[in-house]
Amino acid sequence: MSTQSTKPAARPARPVESAAALHRHLLNLPNALTLCRIVLIPFFIAALSRNRLHEALGIFAAAAITDSLDGTLARWTNQRTELGAFLDPFADKLLLISALVILTVQDIMPGWVLGVIALRDVVVVFGYLMLVFFIGEPIPVRPNYAGKAGTVLQIACIVTALLGWPQLGHVHHVWTGLLLLTVLMTGVSGLQYMYRGLVILNSREPQMFA
Repeated sequence: MSTQSTKPAARPARPVESAAALHRHLLNLPNALTLCRIVLIPFFIAALSRNRLHEALGIFAAAAITDSLDGTLARWTNQRTELGAFLDPFADKLLLISALVILTVQDIMPGWVLGVIALRDVVVVFGYLMLVFFIGEPIPVRPNYAGKAGTVLQIACIVTALLGWPQLGHVHHVWTGLLLLTVLMTGVSGLQYMYRGLVILNSREPQMFA
């Protein structure tokens, strides 16, 4: 009579441990800082809506610090995640657009600045979605130098507005020049993104015609 060796059955994966590991992976320290920045946005909007400019400036500065820290920590600790890659630019854009909208409503910032920035963002997002639709695969988004410069200038506009520069007559020309430079760099970055999209579309056969 032959005997068969029995092997111990493999332990089934523990869904609780897997869920906990996924939770730790997604909600790491860099992502937590990004979420803190999103949480600060309603407080920033509330302070700005009540014309508490110095309080709004403090909240904006705290949000900017978390923006610097989350990216640095993600690189140093090698904790980059897809969630963080989505949340970080989303939080930045939400903060900037919120500030620009309220400053425009309060007549602190001219409406044409918000119009150019919003139009550029809409064109870039719509163009990206159309590009993904025609090609059939996601395209990595890499910010160009003009886009980074435009973002820095938008932050400079918001900070100077919160400092009360638009109401100071002796810096009126500096304020106007900053607004014009911001709009210029924002427009240039939008054109660069459009050109990059056309190059990608021209180099690949659209999926719908394949």
